[in-house]
Amino acid sequence: MIFASFEFLFLFLPLFFALYFLTPARHRNWTILLLSWGFYAWWRVDFLGLLVGVTVFTFVMARLIDRTEPGRTKNRLLAFGLVVVLSVLGYFKYANFGVQTFNDAISAIGLAPTPWSEIILPIGLSFYVLQSVSYMVDVWRGTVPVSRNFIAFAAYKAIFSQLIAGPIVRYAEIEDDLKHRVHTLEKFGLGARRFMIGFCMKVLIADTISPMVDVVYALPNPSMADAWAGAVGYTLQLFFDFAGYSAMAIGLAQMCAFRFPENFNNPYLAGNIQEFWQRWHMTLSRFLRDYLYISLGGNRKGPVRTYVNLLMTMVIGGFWHGANWTFIFWGFWHGGWLAIHRAWRGAGHGPMPYFLGNLLLMLAVVVGWVAFRAHDMTSAVAMYGAMFLPGSLPISDALAWQVTPDQWWCMLLAVVLIYLPLLGGRLPFQRPVEEMGAFWRYCWAAAPLAGFVLGMILLYSRAAVPFLYFQF
Repeated sequence: MIFASFEFLFLFLPLFFALYFLTPARHRNWTILLLSWGFYAWWRVDFLGLLVGVTVFTFVMARLIDRTEPGRTKNRLLAFGLVVVLSVLGYFKYANFGVQTFNDAISAIGLAPTPWSEIILPIGLSFYVLQSVSYMVDVWRGTVPVSRNFIAFAAYKAIFSQLIAGPIVRYAEIEDDLKHRVHTLEKFGLGARRFMIGFCMKVLIADTISPMVDVVYALPNPSMADAWAGAVGYTLQLFFDFAGYSAMAIGLAQMCAFRFPENFNNPYLAGNIQEFWQRWHMTLSRFLRDYLYISLGGNRKGPVRTYVNLLMTMVIGGFWHGANWTFIFWGFWHGGWLAIHRAWRGAGHGPMPYFLGNLLLMLAVVVGWVAFRAHDMTSAVAMYGAMFLPGSLPISDALAWQVTPDQWWCMLLAVVLIYLPLLGGRLPFQRPVEEMGAFWRYCWAAAPLAGFVLGMILLYSRAAVPFLYFQF
């Protein structure tokens, strides 16, 4: 069940809010927990047991870690807890990749491949495992008090709005909200508005661009124009899809009086690669920084080790996204640019002019997303060849006849929307609400609702498209 579907909008969501607000305040975590588990079971009932098992294990291990005095035993408990939850992730997410890589290697020397049945990746596993990692480490560090209420902790792990694809919410960020939260009509209304904005980003823009991107990446011999159209199209689709999901998740949480961390902050407006990663998928970036980069030594052991740590962090972050050589390459790509940026600034160079810095950043980002989207490295190399090597230049007939004008217009609109924030207060609808005139204040309130209605019409006319990050 995805947020942009009739089942969610007209079945699950009304049922959830009806039961949630009818439940006495002290028992609402029960409602969140049971209905969130039901939301997850809608996809696969059998994998609900895995979610429950990881939740129980994390809760128990954190209690044991908290009770133990600092020392070797406490460290071993943490190590055991991390090994178990990461092994669960490793088995379901990387076993297929490992066996396939092994079979490819032995097939190359003439040996028979090992028989293997494909393992299904439980949806959301990557996200709720990272939550377990952050929680156990934070309890071990003493930066967050251990939860003594299993229902509240299990509700934190299972909140349906962030269960499948984030944001990666740390326990400390909503600990107080789990114990006591104040519901108001204003919070509910602002949350509903945020949800509708995310819905519009997903349905009106990302899903409209999606068919064109799929066509390009399926072409056996794309022209240069085909390849660049597909690369730019995916760059826009991924942002509006994932940022749209995050906006919907944050909005749903706000409707229940939770305060989730932001996940995107105009990343395509960044002036360099470091700033991009401070703005893109911010909860994952902070996780990689706080639990991986710093643990590897960060920038405390000299410049060369800093570059290595940046590279290792991004490669692991890339591999977290999926068991494919394309994600490893993508991690190397971004890690390499982060190291180059660090070396440039370390040499005493100041920041580039914004226009040039943003142009170079977007070129690096677009090129990186090609591997991120490709099915395998062979497909990625074919796309890179079409983008940068001499060949057929114009849009091919294979793409032109399958792509409708609304998809091109939607790409243009997406680019405009991305760069509008640069104008800031020069545009009346981008000023703070209290500074808007009556007309623009009305538009601020009514525009998301109008877009939501239009999105519902489009949703009725075409099949629901899963969120891209569901596969991770």
